[in-house]
Amino acid sequence: MASWFPLRRGGERSELPPEIYLSVVDSLYSDGRSLFVGSLAASAGTLISAFRTAEPALFACAVGIAILAAVRALDMRAYWRKRQGLDATTARPWENRYILGATAYVGLLGAWFFIVFAFTSDQFTELLCLAVTIAYMVGISGRNFGSDRLVTLQIVAASLPMAAGLLLSGNVDYVILALFLAPFSITLRSISNRLRKTLLDAVMTARQNTQLAERFDTALNNMPHGLGMFDERRRLLVANHRLAELFGLGAGDRRGALPGELFAECVEADTMPAAEAVHLTAAFESRLSGETADRLLIDTAAGRTLDLAFQPMESGGSVVLIEDVTERRAAETKINHLARFDALTGLPNRTNLRDQMDRVLAAARRSGETCAVLFLDLDEFKQVNDTLGHPCGDQLLCAVADRLRLLVRQSDVVGRFGGDEFMILQYPVTGTEQVVALADRIVERIGAPYEIDGHELVIGASLGIALAPRDGLDADVLSKNADMALYRAKAEGRRGWRFFEIEMDVKARARRSLEIDLRNAMASDAFTIYYQPLVNLKTKRISTCEALLRWPHPDRGMISPAEFIPVAEEMGLIVEIGTRVLHKACAEAMNWPDDVRVAVNLSPIQFRRGNVADAVRAALESSGLPPNRLEVEITESVLLQDTEHTGVQLRQLRDLGIRISLDDFGTGYSSLSYLHSFPLHKVKIDRSFLHDIGDSDRSLTLLRGVARLSAALGMSVAIEGVETKEQLAVIAGEVSVDEVQGFLFSKPKPADELRQLLYATPIFVGKVA
Repeated sequence: MASWFPLRRGGERSELPPEIYLSVVDSLYSDGRSLFVGSLAASAGTLISAFRTAEPALFACAVGIAILAAVRALDMRAYWRKRQGLDATTARPWENRYILGATAYVGLLGAWFFIVFAFTSDQFTELLCLAVTIAYMVGISGRNFGSDRLVTLQIVAASLPMAAGLLLSGNVDYVILALFLAPFSITLRSISNRLRKTLLDAVMTARQNTQLAERFDTALNNMPHGLGMFDERRRLLVANHRLAELFGLGAGDRRGALPGELFAECVEADTMPAAEAVHLTAAFESRLSGETADRLLIDTAAGRTLDLAFQPMESGGSVVLIEDVTERRAAETKINHLARFDALTGLPNRTNLRDQMDRVLAAARRSGETCAVLFLDLDEFKQVNDTLGHPCGDQLLCAVADRLRLLVRQSDVVGRFGGDEFMILQYPVTGTEQVVALADRIVERIGAPYEIDGHELVIGASLGIALAPRDGLDADVLSKNADMALYRAKAEGRRGWRFFEIEMDVKARARRSLEIDLRNAMASDAFTIYYQPLVNLKTKRISTCEALLRWPHPDRGMISPAEFIPVAEEMGLIVEIGTRVLHKACAEAMNWPDDVRVAVNLSPIQFRRGNVADAVRAALESSGLPPNRLEVEITESVLLQDTEHTGVQLRQLRDLGIRISLDDFGTGYSSLSYLHSFPLHKVKIDRSFLHDIGDSDRSLTLLRGVARLSAALGMSVAIEGVETKEQLAVIAGEVSVDEVQGFLFSKPKPADELRQLLYATPIFVGKVA
């Protein structure tokens, strides 16, 4: 059975001789050193990522990669031991074995990449994984270009899980990165094809040289390219049949013909216009004479593109090689299109949009006209992706793109900025009412229902608008200002639009300044802790002190936690801040009476990103505080996230002997199921329950019901925000309430003032009696 290897020449597949096919298989099994080095690097990378993230699946990937690398190395040695006895037929299984092993190896690397980006958040691990995987993908072209099937399978096995991991990471930057995998993969495959062609051409040339004497004419006339040899007088000496085919000419002996005579024959055959023939004759002869060294491109009447390369000969004259590059130029055009247009929607991509903005802004500067940048973000799109899947989400994005195309003028530009973000460049603009009209049409039309795969979907659109020259004449400035206006539109309820206002930039600068100050405060440990007592109604003594974070800014004074805590959470600093507060509060509590506990608030992000039990255990060990004197306070938002994982962490805290308190009960998504689903010791009822408690039976009934239910479930009850003696009098009559907290007893105090309060007046006789 004859073996063949796919080699594209002139749009057809040609069959390789057995000896050439064996050379191709040899190229796959050559250079075992690079295989060893690559396998060693990949194994080390997976092990490092596994130890950094403690992800079991990554350990499995590391073991799998090491085992598969060893098997492939043994297989490579076995091939070369049996190489002498192989022919084209018996070499086929070896090629298949190599393809199977190499594809499985790349598949494991792709699985590693998917696990790292989809299930971990360690930036070093992500960078390591990205570097190793991309390096190995680049190496595909260098090692395995001999097999088209292998290159295709390896690219698919690597790029699909890579794209899935980036898209599932939830990071907008990674989603954008995933979009570039397609052109990257296409480029890799193109490089492999070129290397494969180079290898095969070299082998075939060597073979042809040995048979040239008796097979020259056959080889010449079966070349995939046209070939013509011209002497120093520019007359045709040798031409193969392919040359005539490419120029659309019939069979015949054309030896001795001049270039002008050849092109005149093309005119007679209706394969070339007469005017074009005159131009090509001059260009052809200038290259034969050596005046011009450039390649010559010819577009035939049949829609084909011919690439003519001229090679001077030592004896004078030139050899002209004619290649049909129609498919290659189409592929290059497609690649260029992918580089400037979104592959999914066909709209201009971010790079293209930037070029269009620069062009329009340059025109606006010259003419003094106005243009508008509308930055659009889809509302509720993530819910569609999460519930119906990404294919449905992709169809929805295409439908949105189609509607946007219909809403703008021919002079306007609509592009996809990335993810579910679009940008509209409106130019020229005669007035703001024209921009408002377009924004209203977009909000109305995008908000109309969609029919996707049998589902009726309804989403919304929020837009931010920046005008040039009013809001800037630089593309980056306008984009930033439109983005800030979009942020305001979404903050004000979505499904609407907002123009950029200078105060938005002021607020953005203030936010950036706050972020910088926050990082500096972290570095200099500028935070301090205040403590507010909770008083036991039965003993009339301070039973617990809640640790409250404070930030005394050197220029702005005391910054409210309500202002900087959300920013710290968005920046990812809250875990470190929370750990510091935990350690300081536990250490400070060691200075208090033994019967006074310290309560520390834990952020939902600490439960999501950190190991809370380990952090608490470390704080207790470093301070020496007994576990029963520490109380952690959580809000209902902690219980709303991954309930199974949260429950495990809370039970770990309970097993350590830590008391767990549910803070601000009644302010969020309050659910009585929390009171028995999680290991809680205390419920702190929010101050909102005290509103009108002396005048409204309804308020008192609600407070009494929650307090009695919590007490019946075995939990202590504390009430926050007690500020008047009248409120205290009502609360003191409820036997289910154990503790009270509020300004009536004490405002939050620094540590030294609190110690004086604890030891000087531990009994609140006048306020609690």
